[in-house]
Amino acid sequence: MQSSNKVNIKDALNEKEGFQVWWRLLRPHTLTASFVPVFVGTMLAFLEGSVHIILFLSMLLASILIQAATNMFNEYYDFVRGLDTEDSVGIGGTIVRDGIQPKTVLNLALAFFGIAILLGVYISAESSWWIAVIGLVSMLFGYLYTGGPIPIAYTPFGELSAGFFMGPVIIGISYFIQTSAVTWEVILVSIPVAIFIGAIMLSNNIRDLDGDKESGRKTIAILLGRKKAIVFLAAMFGTAFLLTLIFIFAGILPIWSFLTFIAIFKAVDVINKFKGKTEPIEMMPAMAGTGKTNSIYGLLLGLSLLISVFF
Repeated sequence: MQSSNKVNIKDALNEKEGFQVWWRLLRPHTLTASFVPVFVGTMLAFLEGSVHIILFLSMLLASILIQAATNMFNEYYDFVRGLDTEDSVGIGGTIVRDGIQPKTVLNLALAFFGIAILLGVYISAESSWWIAVIGLVSMLFGYLYTGGPIPIAYTPFGELSAGFFMGPVIIGISYFIQTSAVTWEVILVSIPVAIFIGAIMLSNNIRDLDGDKESGRKTIAILLGRKKAIVFLAAMFGTAFLLTLIFIFAGILPIWSFLTFIAIFKAVDVINKFKGKTEPIEMMPAMAGTGKTNSIYGLLLGLSLLISVFF
């Protein structure tokens, strides 16, 4: 029989049974960190000419699979280390609340990696085998994010690592497989995207600060403290928008990229929803809102690049 506390947590998080169990395992609110960079990188390539649709879709699927697998490794290793309980917020909950066997989650993560590797072989064959090397390194870091003896997510480098690999690396690869080149302009444009992706990780760590601190983690949120971490999150948002503005005036981004500033409203909403909150369940809307901020910004950035091709 389920404990009343477990029922309350499931009710509070609106967790449903059936297909929803596996959907939560993917942590869909984080998948924005995988599809936005591919979309932006591909639209940057579109500015230079035509786009190979199959390569784009292959890269998109591979990126999503790697991100989902990374989330599953997180679920598995946090459970193995005894960090996740049935009261934990911000996890898929498939192991601790839904009774899915830990090994099933691990095997599914490995299967996702396997499919991503097959897609990577195709992408490399169509572009360059250096892509395979970079892809394997990215997958290794995806595993080490929560796997291995010293998980990156437990250190102050989680945001930087996620931002770098999901920003410049994925945007660079997405651009390269379409154009066979990478420019400094592409790297520059990837920086605001990297910042927003790092912000997703930071908001997650702000929400989990108390539990992470008890488990001995040393995240940026823990080192700064909750109030200063929220200020730092706001500074990250501000920096990303400022860089976007600079790139527009410098001619690196088209005038249409002013559309991305619509995301400011969501960013402000995120900061307001974090203020004064101390319980993880209270901060879930802010955490989800950070992912939405990245989605709005990234999709509008890609759309602005697409529009500029025709106007």
